Amino acid sequence: MATVLIIDDNETIREGLAHTVKKLGHAIVIAANGSAGIAAFKDAGAQGKRVDFVITDLKMEGGTGVDVLKQISALDADVPIMIITGFGTVETAVEAMKLGAYDFITKPIQTEVVKLKVERALELCAMRRGRHKALAMNDYLRAETDDKFAELVGAGDKMAQVRRTVEKVAHSDTTVFIAGESGTGKELIARAIHRLSKRANGPFVKVNCGALTETLLESELFGHEKGAFTGAIKQKLGRFELADGGTLFLDEVGDVPPPMQVKLLRAVQEQEFERVGGEAPIKVDVRIVSATNKNLDAEVAAQRFRQDLYFRLHVLPVKLPPLRERREDIPLLCAHFVAKLGPKTNARIRAVSDAALGRIMAYHWPGNVRELENAIEQALVFAEGDEIQPAALPQFLQGGAEDDRLDIPRELSLPEILDDLERQLILKAYAKATRVKTETARILGIKTSALYYKLEKYGIE
Repeated sequence: MATVLIIDDNETIREGLAHTVKKLGHAIVIAANGSAGIAAFKDAGAQGKRVDFVITDLKMEGGTGVDVLKQISALDADVPIMIITGFGTVETAVEAMKLGAYDFITKPIQTEVVKLKVERALELCAMRRGRHKALAMNDYLRAETDDKFAELVGAGDKMAQVRRTVEKVAHSDTTVFIAGESGTGKELIARAIHRLSKRANGPFVKVNCGALTETLLESELFGHEKGAFTGAIKQKLGRFELADGGTLFLDEVGDVPPPMQVKLLRAVQEQEFERVGGEAPIKVDVRIVSATNKNLDAEVAAQRFRQDLYFRLHVLPVKLPPLRERREDIPLLCAHFVAKLGPKTNARIRAVSDAALGRIMAYHWPGNVRELENAIEQALVFAEGDEIQPAALPQFLQGGAEDDRLDIPRELSLPEILDDLERQLILKAYAKATRVKTETARILGIKTSALYYKLEKYGIE
């Protein structure tokens, strides 16, 4: 059971949050303003009852959320602090993260969102305090970090759904299949599933199935005996053996060559295999999590991927949305990458400017979160002052001709900005397709039925 400190000058909100946290089985401490909250935090520490998570309103008399953030972070940097704000604009979201907030939530507060954020924050606090350390078996495992779940950044509905799914499948021991475009964070999801599972103290072992030839992949997965082939000067344990008692992540499993698919099927199904050049069967206890950016249904239909292996892998599916479908998370991701990459790249930079953020929000991000991270890292190198300005952004974000640019209305809230950007993108695609709806849908990467809905929604004739 953890302890959550709730600070808000609105009694109704305090009681509502307290009720939600209690139902999750956690203890609560309540304060009506920032000063009282800071005092309550100190009192809890003096009594040996550490606070594990703080939820505080931003605008309060008698000590604001900013005061809480600064003072509690100074007292215990391991405690995540979430800001409640009724001003859900891009500027407010970025400013809250800039000040060091772990996350933010906007009014009106939704119970399900609070539950997810509380559990995620408590998991982060536990990791920060040194609990649930991963088992370091060898150099490969020692290189793995212990805070990957904290990088699943996003406050929108789509990422909330992903987290709900991850939490559900993690507690099972069944095979998980993660689908998503390149750069969407499939490995982060695999690590989160492992960390939340009963195998958390066991090893997490990854193999990139698309980066190896058939011969090398077999040796990597199953190991080999000394003398099994030229260059095999000693026995080598495969990834299945290294992952015994833990989780094996088969990345880009759609690229496994057909002959290897037969051997992989047996290993997944029977939890048994032989090393290359060996005869004795080896039994393991491994949970399989696989991922691919390919459409495996199409691969099966084209007979490039075995149907029986597909069914063995595709038991509990997790679908990751591309970044273009969760643009509301972009400001938070930008703030996250500035905080993550800034210290080693350009420590002066504290945030992304509104003008630069507008360019970033308008781009379609085919490379997804990985491409965004690379763009922020490049911008940090060239940025001057204490904010990333448009001039520091990569060339593809600089904008071309005036007709190719999107206008970012700064006076609107974040949901209104996203709607306005979507409308502008549809209008440009519609014009480019000479008002042919099927071609417009193709350019936008959506179904024609979805395009008809959006045309009606935005009043586009």
